[in-house]
Amino acid sequence: MKELVNEIKETKEQLIAAIDAFSNTEFNTVPFEGSWTPAQVSEHILKSSSAKLLYGNTSASKRPPDEKVAEIKRIFLDFSTKMQSPDFILPSSVPHKKEDMIAALAEKNDAFAEAAATLDLSLTCNDFEMPGMGFLTRLELTNFYLAHTQRHIHQLQKIKEAITND
Repeated sequence: MKELVNEIKETKEQLIAAIDAFSNTEFNTVPFEGSWTPAQVSEHILKSSSAKLLYGNTSASKRPPDEKVAEIKRIFLDFSTKMQSPDFILPSSVPHKKEDMIAALAEKNDAFAEAAATLDLSLTCNDFEMPGMGFLTRLELTNFYLAHTQRHIHQLQKIKEAITND
């Protein structure tokens, strides 16, 4: 699990760097029609990332704990597809302070790193059913967090490129 913890830490560094690349003004500015602001992308990551699920109700898995990891990565790391966010994790239109968002996201990331280092990741989490995938193991949920965050790091980088090239 040391590799997983390292990947979580690397993802945190990449996320913070991607957010920090924006000025405070750019952070809350719509870069182009149909896009979220960098602040909204950050809020979406925050809303969709909860290590608390890993500490909730669990049960022994009836399948390999990493069975759905490849599918999660295939779906979320395919940057050529546009995805629709479920309503419950859509960002608001409220402006955010970049520093506050970085701190909140770093805290969430650290919670995943702590969970990956200390919990039995083979157990299935029973408090949330992933749309289209069912109940996931702690390992799969952690990999979802990573792939989803990496997807949005890519999105933030594309937004920065669009702003820079304007």
